[in-house]
Amino acid sequence: MSVSEYYSPIAQPDVETIPFDSVEELWFWFIQAQQARNDGARFTMGTGLIARPCEPTDILKVLDRLHRKRRLLMDHLLVLRHYGRRMMPPDPERAKEALAHKLWVEALERMEPVLQRKGILSSPSFAEAAE
Repeated sequence: MSVSEYYSPIAQPDVETIPFDSVEELWFWFIQAQQARNDGARFTMGTGLIARPCEPTDILKVLDRLHRKRRLLMDHLLVLRHYGRRMMPPDPERAKEALAHKLWVEALERMEPVLQRKGILSSPSFAEAAE
């Protein structure tokens, strides 16, 4: 085996990252990143057009932890996935999407403080936007 097979890029501390402005922005980025990963793309922190303070796997870890603590239920995760793939949140004005909207809001509100503590999210955003 050659040395290049053992190479693993290390995040460079001199690369300035830009946190996400909202949980929704982060979520749609995450869904797109996961789709690209499923299609064969590889990710390294700080190498995209906009250097973000996380990788998609970091978001998966947050989701897993919240799910294990029963803060996010399977219904939350299914709604997040479905509407994330559509690249639009559920519409509270549509009767068929009212429950999905409630679950969407709950899920993002529960994710927000964790993402802020980790420096992935810039500031309180979802609660302010919902008011």
